[in-house]
Amino acid sequence: MMGNMRGLARGNLGVPLAVLAMLAMMTLPMPPFLLDVLFTFNIALSIVVLLVSVYALRPLDFAVFPTILLVSTLLRLALNVASSRVVLLHGQDGHDAAGKVIQAFGEVVVGGNYVVGAVVFAILMIINFVVVTKGAGRISEVSARFTLDAMPGKQMAIDADLNAGIIDQAEAKKRRTEVGQEADFYGSMDGASKFVRGDAVAGLLILFINLIGGMAIGMAQHGLPFGEAARIYALLTIGDGLVAQVPSLLLSVAAAIMVTRVSSSEDMGQQVNRQMFASPKALAVSAFIIIAMGLVPGMPHLPFLGLGGAAAAGAWLIHKRQRQAKQTAEVEAKKQQDLAPVQRPAEAKELGWDDVTPVDMVGLEVGYRLIPMVDRNQGGQLLARIKGVRKKLSQDLGFLMPSVHIRDNLDLLPNAYRLTLMGVSVAEAEIYPDRELAINPGQVYGTLNGVAAKDPAFGLEAVWIDVTQRDQAQSLGYTVVDASTVVATHLNQVLFKHAHELIGHEEVQQLLQVLAKSSPKLAEELVPGIVSLSTLLKILQQLLQEQVPVRDIRTIAEAIANVGPRSQDPAAIAGAVRVALSRAIVQNIVGMEPELPVITLEPRLEQMLLSSMQKAGQGAEDGMFLEPGMAEKLQRSLVEAAQRQEMMGKPVVLLVAGAIRGMMSRFARMAAPNMSVLAYQEIPDNKQVTIVATVGQNG
Repeated sequence: MMGNMRGLARGNLGVPLAVLAMLAMMTLPMPPFLLDVLFTFNIALSIVVLLVSVYALRPLDFAVFPTILLVSTLLRLALNVASSRVVLLHGQDGHDAAGKVIQAFGEVVVGGNYVVGAVVFAILMIINFVVVTKGAGRISEVSARFTLDAMPGKQMAIDADLNAGIIDQAEAKKRRTEVGQEADFYGSMDGASKFVRGDAVAGLLILFINLIGGMAIGMAQHGLPFGEAARIYALLTIGDGLVAQVPSLLLSVAAAIMVTRVSSSEDMGQQVNRQMFASPKALAVSAFIIIAMGLVPGMPHLPFLGLGGAAAAGAWLIHKRQRQAKQTAEVEAKKQQDLAPVQRPAEAKELGWDDVTPVDMVGLEVGYRLIPMVDRNQGGQLLARIKGVRKKLSQDLGFLMPSVHIRDNLDLLPNAYRLTLMGVSVAEAEIYPDRELAINPGQVYGTLNGVAAKDPAFGLEAVWIDVTQRDQAQSLGYTVVDASTVVATHLNQVLFKHAHELIGHEEVQQLLQVLAKSSPKLAEELVPGIVSLSTLLKILQQLLQEQVPVRDIRTIAEAIANVGPRSQDPAAIAGAVRVALSRAIVQNIVGMEPELPVITLEPRLEQMLLSSMQKAGQGAEDGMFLEPGMAEKLQRSLVEAAQRQEMMGKPVVLLVAGAIRGMMSRFARMAAPNMSVLAYQEIPDNKQVTIVATVGQNG
C-alpha cells in the first residue's frame, strides 16, 4: 500500500488519472464551482508553458512540450464539453449559470455586448488559426524535414570529432542521443501543431453549436423570447469560447516560440538583447526617423518625440559601454605585449633533402589514451617490451630487426593502436591500458565479466577484465596478460610474418660481414663471384617467407656455392639451401620427436603436377596449371586435413616431390597458413615419417 502511495506521489499514476479525469469531464455533469477551478487551472497552465518556452535555453530543454500541448488541448476540449452541458442545461438561470469565470469573460472582457464579444472572439480565432498556428505548423514541418536530412552529416561530424580525440565515447554517445531527440522533437511538434489547428476549428464549431442549441432550448423549453434567449445564450457561449481561446492562443504562441528558437545556451531575453541591441547604429537611425515623424505638423508630438528620445538615449548608452570595453581590452593587450619577450621572425630557410620525411620501416601509432604506455616518464613498459621483441626475433631469424618508430595519431580512436610497415597499415586493434586481457586458450571452466574482445595477435576469444579479477581468471583456465604484453605479442607476430619484407641489401651486407669473420674465403667467393647481392637477397627472402631462419649463414653460403655455378634461379637455389638446412627446418616443426606426421598427395595427382611442371618449364612455378575445379577440391582437402591435425595438437606438414614443393608451398599458404610444405629430400635420416592423410583430386 505504501509502495502504491509512493508511486502515485512520484507521478507514476498522475498522468493516466489526469487523462481519465478529462474523459469523465466529457461524460459526467460538473458543478459551476469546479468548472471555475479548472478554467483557472487551464489558464495558469498555459501561462506557465509560455514562460517555460521563453526561458528554455534550447528546444530540447523542453522536449516534453509536444506531449503537454496535446494534454492541454484535450483538457480544453473536455472543459468545452463540460461547460457546454452546463450552459445548455442551466443557461436560463442567468449569466453566472456556468460559473464566475465564464460570466467574467462574457460581461467584463467584452462589456456585456454579445456583438462585441462575437467580434473579439472572431479576431482571436483569426490570430490563432490563420496567423500563429498556421505559421508554427509550417515551421515545424520544414524544421522536421531539414533536421532529418541533416542527421547523417551530424552523425559523421560526431564520429570525426571522436576519431580526432576532441571528444570521448561518453560525449559522442550523448551527442548522438541529442541528434535523435532533436529529430523526434521537431517531428512531434509537426504533429502537435495539427492538434492545435484542429482545436481552433473545434472551438469555432462548438461556439455555433452552443449558440444555436442554447437559443433553441431557451425558446422551446423555457419559453424565453428570441431577444432574451439570444442575449443570455450568446453572452454565455461567447464567454465560454473566450475562456477556451485565450489559453489556446497562449499555447499556440508558446509552440511558435519553441519552433522558431535557434539552439543556443541563452534564454530568449538574452538572445534578443545580444542580437538586437548589440549595435547602437540601428537604435540611432530609428530614433532619428521617429523624431522626424514627431516633428511633422498634425502628428501627436509627445508619443513620437518621447519614444525617439528614449531610443536615442539607449543608442548613446550602448555606444558608451562598447567604447569603454574596447579601451579596457586595448590596455590589457598592451600589458601582455609589454610582458612578452621580443621575438624576431625566423629567416626563410631553403628547402633541402632534410625536409623530405623518410618512410618508417616499422611504425607503431597510438591513440592519445595509450601515450602513457610508451612514455617512460609515466611508467610505460611498452618500450622495454618492444626492445625485447626485437632482440628475440633478431636472434631467432638471424638478422637485425629494424627499430620501431612510435608516434601518436589523433585520427585513431583514443584506445586504439596501428602497426605499419613501410608506411602502410598492416594491423590495428583497440586495447584498455587500465585492464588486463584474459585469453581463452581453447578450454576454460567459466565466464568472466568484462569487455568481450579478440586477442589481436592470434584472434582467440578474450575478455578485458579488471586487474582484481586476475586470480579468478587464471583459476578458470584463462591466460592473463597486461595491455603492454598484448601490443608486444601482436608486434612480434606481425614482424615474424613479414620478416621477408624487412630484410634488405644493408642487412644482407651485414650478414656477409658476419660470415667473413668465420669463413673469409667463402664470403669472398660468394658475392659477387657465385651470386650477386640482389640474388642472395631474393634467396634469403624466400627462406624467411617460409619461416626458415637465416642465422646459419655459413651453411646457407656453402649450399649456394655448391649449386650456384649450375643455376642462377633464386627458387632452385633456395630449394638446395632448404635441403642443407633440413635438420633445423624439421626440428622447428616437431622438435625432438622421432616421428614426423605428414600429409601426402595422391600419387596420380602428384604425377600429373610433375608432368605439367616439366611441360611448362622452369617458369611454371609462377603460373597456374591446375584447373579451377581441381584447385578448389585440393584446397578443401588440405584445409580439412590441416584442421584434423590441429585438433589433435599435431603439426601440419605436407610432403611432396621437390620439383613441386615451391608451388605447393604458395598454394598451401592460401589454404592453410600454418601448414609446412617439405620435399622428400628435406627429411633427415633420424626422423621417421608417418602418413596421416592422403589428399587428391577426388578428396
